[in-house]
Amino acid sequence: MTASVDWYFDFVSPYSHICLHRLRDIPASIIYKPVLFAGLLNHFGQKGPAEIPAKRKWTYRWCHWWAKELGVPFRFPASHPFNPLHHLRLALACGSSPEAVRRIFESIWVSGDEATDPGRFSKLCQELKISPQQLADQGIKDLLRRNTEEAVARGVFGVPSFVVDGEVFWGADSIGFLSAFLADPAAVRNEEMRRLEALPFAAARKTS
Repeated sequence: MTASVDWYFDFVSPYSHICLHRLRDIPASIIYKPVLFAGLLNHFGQKGPAEIPAKRKWTYRWCHWWAKELGVPFRFPASHPFNPLHHLRLALACGSSPEAVRRIFESIWVSGDEATDPGRFSKLCQELKISPQQLADQGIKDLLRRNTEEAVARGVFGVPSFVVDGEVFWGADSIGFLSAFLADPAAVRNEEMRRLEALPFAAARKTS
């Protein structure tokens, strides 16, 4: 029986866009789960990559280069980060179907235009046959919140992330690790991995 893997992503994440194009390398059935990345950051008390100037520069350069190496169509939108809330709700209103999710990613990460331009977003909604009333539905808003809360409860701290059989695999570069686990759980569930999970702290950074 084919394994089922939950994929948590946010459209604001360039890594999620790159990851989308690598899903075919995973020997499993993928369940698409949009989440609000900002909600994960808030829960774990983290800053996003774009909120740290040096990391922002590295992230943008690396994603541009990596996408080119992988042959993934890719161009940063005119401004970033942006508020992805409407795009996330749009995906959920479309049932988080692979086709709709791919189209939404393409609208953001290929043209280089403003991701949140009202006119472009309106046309995208029309193309996907979703009305403003559907986007404003409380059930869609609640589903996004539940997806995000579910991700947090399962230990997801960033996007993109995969969860299968209680194990979290974070990042577009974790696909090889995930595939190894799917082929043989001992890739994760072994004595050395258990030792790593139980390593004590030798020092802790002071926080204020």
